[in-house]
Amino acid sequence: MPCTREELERRERETLAPWAQRSADTRGRVWAEPPPDWRTHYQRDRDRIIHSRAFRRLEYKTQVFLNGTGDHLRTRLTHTMEVAAIARNLARALRLNEDLAEAIALAHDLGHSPFGHSGEHVLNRLMRRHGGFEHNRQSLRVVEQLEQKYPAFAGLNLTWEVREGLAKHMTGFDHPGQGLEFTARSASLEAQVANLADEIAYSSHDLDDGLDAGLLSERVLRREVRVWRRAADTVRRAHGRLPDECRRYFIIRCLIDQQVHDVVEHTETRLLERRPESADAVRRHPRPLVNYSRAQRVLNRELRDYLYRNLYYSKAVHVPNDRAVRMLEELFRHFLAHPQDMGEQAQRRMAADGRWRAVCDYLAGMTDRYALGEHARLVRRRPAK
Repeated sequence: MPCTREELERRERETLAPWAQRSADTRGRVWAEPPPDWRTHYQRDRDRIIHSRAFRRLEYKTQVFLNGTGDHLRTRLTHTMEVAAIARNLARALRLNEDLAEAIALAHDLGHSPFGHSGEHVLNRLMRRHGGFEHNRQSLRVVEQLEQKYPAFAGLNLTWEVREGLAKHMTGFDHPGQGLEFTARSASLEAQVANLADEIAYSSHDLDDGLDAGLLSERVLRREVRVWRRAADTVRRAHGRLPDECRRYFIIRCLIDQQVHDVVEHTETRLLERRPESADAVRRHPRPLVNYSRAQRVLNRELRDYLYRNLYYSKAVHVPNDRAVRMLEELFRHFLAHPQDMGEQAQRRMAADGRWRAVCDYLAGMTDRYALGEHARLVRRRPAK
């Protein structure tokens, strides 16, 4: 007999912790739909995210280095897949809902602009008097309005719990405002897991890319970043001297493993102390329950500060991004003056959302390479008046 949604929901009731979010207890969707036959509600959400156009575009959006800089450097898509993998591992260890954590992780960057955080900053500056721009809020806008795949509704019509996770997505790198619909003090534990998974992937894999690009040094890392030194010592004791690529891979692997273990052990202790009776009791808690230990937070802050000083603000990253951002600003002003040059959907949205927001949505959805191509086609080749 096929495994039905009811059977999957029964397994959740039997195996998940009392404070996990069960798919049978979802608050539902904005637009009512028949429930899936062979999937839970959150598995349906995950599939809708993966099949969206916004998800596919992540392949050609900057993580740290401009897309196309190197074949092995992360893109926004590979980062998202790594976040989803870590989120599933954390959720499984804590007996939370893996499918919900994965769906939030897969959608958390759907609204990211081209050219990484530099692109986000310029769009926010340009939109200062028109509601601003922040990529977490834009991810929610993508799944609620901008995706156009279904005949009965705009967006992907995801469950309330996935949209809550996007509205409340927050890491040491991102601090968005709170959405009006999601007023509880905290998010679900699964959303909190996705937050930590994003931070773990972000810092560890950006470190890996910085080393691969030759902008960071293992020697300096060993001297200045304790979490790196501990991971490097662990690898050396276990494996002795290794070739460069293998050694770096295992150090990054060890660094991630240390953080995952710390989160699981510290979070399990906190949950057993507080014993929230349900997922909604978690939402009423004044502070997140999924977190690092205090000692690990100190180490992570040290790593984050090092990355800002030596990678994110380095000339090799900042100068190309600045050039790309100037192109983005020129494109923004071009489309304000010539909205007929935008896609048909963006032009249609002007009536409801206004020209500024329609232009912002259009640019935020672009990949790096498409934005560069449009700049070359519409701005650089524009005839002089």
